[in-house]
Amino acid sequence: MTHRQQRVALVVQYLGTRFQGWQRQPSQRTVQEEIEGAIASIVGQPVTLYGAGRTDSGVHAAAQVAHFNTDSPIPAHKWATVLNHRLPQDILIRASAEVPSTWHARFSALWRRYRYNLYTAKQPNLFVDPFCWHYYHAPLEEKLIQSALTPLLGHHHLAAFRRAGSNRKHSWVEIQAVECTRNESFIQLEIQANGFLYGMVRLLVGMLVEVGSGRRSLESFADIWINQRREQVKYSAPAKGLCLLRVGYPEFPFPQEVWFDTQPQFVFG
Repeated sequence: MTHRQQRVALVVQYLGTRFQGWQRQPSQRTVQEEIEGAIASIVGQPVTLYGAGRTDSGVHAAAQVAHFNTDSPIPAHKWATVLNHRLPQDILIRASAEVPSTWHARFSALWRRYRYNLYTAKQPNLFVDPFCWHYYHAPLEEKLIQSALTPLLGHHHLAAFRRAGSNRKHSWVEIQAVECTRNESFIQLEIQANGFLYGMVRLLVGMLVEVGSGRRSLESFADIWINQRREQVKYSAPAKGLCLLRVGYPEFPFPQEVWFDTQPQFVFG
């Protein structure tokens, strides 16, 4: 019996620690490959999974979005439960739903939002370490970081924060929101844009830490990105502090509690 084809959207969480990123790679453990394998084991044939963003090795996701097509009789809303029984413990499908055949996890997205966590107390903490950059070498001033971030709002050419190896044809990015906040020993940066360059957030955070510690002036930071001085951007923040927080769409079949702010925030001193 032939069943109609449906397009199924997924909201996906994963701990990036033991993955070589989202995108399928030969002889590497990736999130895409794990989920595709789980789907294929159910439907009996290869399936391609399309993600909203390609997170790098070691980067986490609180609400990555993906979709696949299938003619399986399994109702779309039950795929989350079915897949969670087959996926490893470092991947969780928060929810699943049917979407129109014209809807695309990547191309229908209006924006992506990332969060970067820094832990500034001198004493290390095992329960914090997998999700934060433990930066205790010098005091960080969150107001300086916010002052550096704010001029980035808008449509800019950000080649200074682009790692080599990308096949993207240009470095223009529309940054829609920036925020730097402190809660006791934790500093949290959030950046929202229509899209991100390869390695952009980690390179940017590496420079912002220099600003926040007073080792680089606001004027020097602005000069680097305005005049595309890529050679001066030498340090990339550790992957473990970075999380794909959420993805925005004009039409999304999931309630806000499924996808909006699902990475817990650190609040202790």
